[in-house]
Amino acid sequence: MEARVSNVEVCNLAYGGKFEELKKCVLSDNSLAAKTDQDSRTALHWACSAGHVNIAQFLLDLGVEVDLKDDACWTPLHIAASAGREEIVRSLISKGAQLNSVNQNGCTPLHYAASKNLYEIAQILLENGADPNATDKLQSTPLHRASAKGNYRLIQLLLKESASTNIQDSEGNTPLHLACDEERAEAAKLLVEHGASIYIENKEKMTPLQVAKGGLGSVLKRIVEG
Repeated sequence: MEARVSNVEVCNLAYGGKFEELKKCVLSDNSLAAKTDQDSRTALHWACSAGHVNIAQFLLDLGVEVDLKDDACWTPLHIAASAGREEIVRSLISKGAQLNSVNQNGCTPLHYAASKNLYEIAQILLENGADPNATDKLQSTPLHRASAKGNYRLIQLLLKESASTNIQDSEGNTPLHLACDEERAEAAKLLVEHGASIYIENKEKMTPLQVAKGGLGSVLKRIVEG
């Protein structure tokens, strides 16, 4: 039994990787390429989700809308980035996909690359103009996401691309607060070496030093005091 994800057959073909069948359908009725389903998704959204490069490229070459949002405001680029589909991410960007488009949570594709430790995808997004300091509905940046998870190389990449270390989220936490709270010692040290303040208070009046567990606080203090 094949997975049926959609009430639109061409979307199921896209998700299932049935390139020849999909091509036949679309070439006999061009409107199917842009037909939306119960989730307001097109075949392009589903091809991005499953990672079928040939189908995504075929649809893009037909000129389907690259930035169409589904019912949760996810664009094909959000889906491809979050699912780790590097080649499709490149194809979407080459067709002019909006890098800083936000979904209903206020997240950009870079937020997902950062939290899921998808280094190559984050790099492609940043090289093409993704905003490293974009904030979601909780005022979190990609650096908040990467720091909470301790994604060291991704933090390095974001810092190299001018990510700000001291932006506070809706709880008043900086990326350093999150790294300390989650006991991401290497990430915390890296942030402090790049100017993250150990003295900013969050809404609970706690500084990263106070949030830090074990001996991490004194390590961070030593870095600051040189």
